[in-house]
Amino acid sequence: MLDYRFIKENLDAVKANITARHMTANADAVVALFDQRTALTTALQALQTKRNDNAKAMKGKLSDEERKRLIEEGKAIKDEIARDEATLAKAEADLDAAGRLIPNMAHPDAPVGKEDKDNTEVKRVGEPTKFGFEPKDHVQLGEALDLIDFDAGTKVSGVKFYYLKNEAVFLEQALIMYALNVLRKHGFTPFITPDVAKEEILQGIGFNPRGKESNVYNIEEEGSCLVATAEITLGGYHKDEILPKEKLPLFYCGLSHCFRREAGASGQFSKGLYRVHQFNKLEMFVYCLPEESDALHEKLRLIEEEIFTGLGIPFRVVDTCTGDLGAPAYRKWDLEAWMPGRNGGEWGEVTSTSNCTDFQARRLNVRYKDDDGKNKFVHMLNGTAIALSRAMIAVLENYQQADGSIKVPAPLVAYCGFDVIKPRR
Repeated sequence: MLDYRFIKENLDAVKANITARHMTANADAVVALFDQRTALTTALQALQTKRNDNAKAMKGKLSDEERKRLIEEGKAIKDEIARDEATLAKAEADLDAAGRLIPNMAHPDAPVGKEDKDNTEVKRVGEPTKFGFEPKDHVQLGEALDLIDFDAGTKVSGVKFYYLKNEAVFLEQALIMYALNVLRKHGFTPFITPDVAKEEILQGIGFNPRGKESNVYNIEEEGSCLVATAEITLGGYHKDEILPKEKLPLFYCGLSHCFRREAGASGQFSKGLYRVHQFNKLEMFVYCLPEESDALHEKLRLIEEEIFTGLGIPFRVVDTCTGDLGAPAYRKWDLEAWMPGRNGGEWGEVTSTSNCTDFQARRLNVRYKDDDGKNKFVHMLNGTAIALSRAMIAVLENYQQADGSIKVPAPLVAYCGFDVIKPRR
């Protein structure tokens, strides 16, 4: 959430940012409601002072007539305060609802555009894998090698669910351990996080827990949801806390199941494991001082690059355009791996990392005490270390061999206990 005073003092810039992000929000209404709340608060404070003066006057030596007058005046003030408190409560609720629709400001260098095709490639590591044979996609490979069962997943749980089997189970666990050890080297504190979070935490992080636009599974009558990412649970970890400045930055990583409705996601680009309702992910999360966040955003991206470079997967880095940022993000980098089976060979997103500045911290009330003695909002950053379903796609498709087998990337062999997945007899 942006600071209301910032919105008022930078109204034109905020409205231009909403337009650049192709979002629907009413900054003028936020300013009007902010002014209304300020006026109502001032009026209410004046009434409270008047009530206190009335109460003090009642303690003096009074005639019956004076006491009666003060009692009547006190009742009138009490009624007026009750009315103004109700009006203020409504104004605050309206302001909160309108304010939550205003997205974070975008980085000045973020490309202006509407969707992912407008993202800008800024770096490429490796080149698309070449084969001396017609490569298969991961669905074909998974079926041929008895690694993934989509039919059973659909039968038992519904579409976009699946079973991992045989060597794929070890491969996923190997990817987790590989990525965890990279993050341990960089000083991250590891967590296994809850799979459920309260709606207020999701709202604070910037997820919409209800409505047709929501991408999360709401648990009816519980006021909670299944998490779509450990960003939610790691971001809520320090809600309503004041963090010691000397302890910042905090580097956390969380392993969790992720549940996503993926409403409206269909077509060839959603094939197989690319868009599913449940998957596992290792997420990075950072709490830091405002002046540190840009540099730490680079650090998270470089860690993501290190993980996929180590796996030998070709990838490119893109600077995400304004329309594809997501409301909380100030700037976002995506890593897109080469996926030979994706529409005959295309780049597909495997990780992203976002600097959300103080946008989430303001909603979740996470602060630090600065050297001037004032409490200020921390900056929050998140980044996917590894999303297991999409990493699985990249490994299976890039490491397939002419005989139908799949080589295991060198860093994973020790965790897997085998170096090749062979066709079954």
